[in-house]
Amino acid sequence: MVLICLGESGGCHVEKHILSIHAHPDDAETLAGGTLALLASQGHRITIATMTAGDCGAVETGPEETANIRKREAATAAAVIGAASACVGFPDLGIFNNDPSRRSVVEFIRSMKPDVILTSAPADYHPDHEATSLLVRDACFAVSVPNYHTGDARPLEEIPHLYFMDPIEGRDREGNAVPPQFGVNVEAVMDAKRRMLLAHESQRDWVKRQHGIDNYADAMESWTRSRGGHFGVAYAEGFRQYTSHPYPRSRLLQELAGRHLLSPNAYRE
Repeated sequence: MVLICLGESGGCHVEKHILSIHAHPDDAETLAGGTLALLASQGHRITIATMTAGDCGAVETGPEETANIRKREAATAAAVIGAASACVGFPDLGIFNNDPSRRSVVEFIRSMKPDVILTSAPADYHPDHEATSLLVRDACFAVSVPNYHTGDARPLEEIPHLYFMDPIEGRDREGNAVPPQFGVNVEAVMDAKRRMLLAHESQRDWVKRQHGIDNYADAMESWTRSRGGHFGVAYAEGFRQYTSHPYPRSRLLQELAGRHLLSPNAYRE
């Protein structure tokens, strides 16, 4: 156990391990980079993991070279806030909800031993995003089941706290708004969030080609500003906590956000 003390008036708290798992390099930076930066600044341990290396996210390089480039970019982005970087090892556009995939995710989570998991939204524009959400959700249920054998990692004593990030632009595939349960004010760390995303240099041309977005960093800033507007602040990121039985229902991420927490009562469409 590591006790973190934030100066004379900041108080002390126990270090937590926050594990962010999204589908591709740059997803977490876009949707939760500010929150991760805030938690890192408080002394918490952060791991930014991707299910894939994003090997399909390029035109001029093949899958293996693209994967290597994007892994390096992911590590550079994580280093901006002193976080670790990891890849579960699925192929891009190859994430599916089946037993071998679930066992791989369970083994990964067991090896990480996180207190909090942030993952992708259940409804989003990309099949890998939705499959990641489902796999991580169900893997969390299984991580504490001793007879669910996955590898060398030992079963966890309890299920981690699980949170869904916003979908891209806060909307599902049909364009319906997906309101968050609460927000985190990330105005103070927008520079770090932008630097994290800009580390994914290979995606400039790809996002323009595939998504028609000329400047992906400006688009991220616009989306974060839009979510902030819903809460009456300059910039925010939205989350929903998964509390179905037997997942934890205590508000751990909300407590860690502290003064940066934005109440659901403040949310306006």
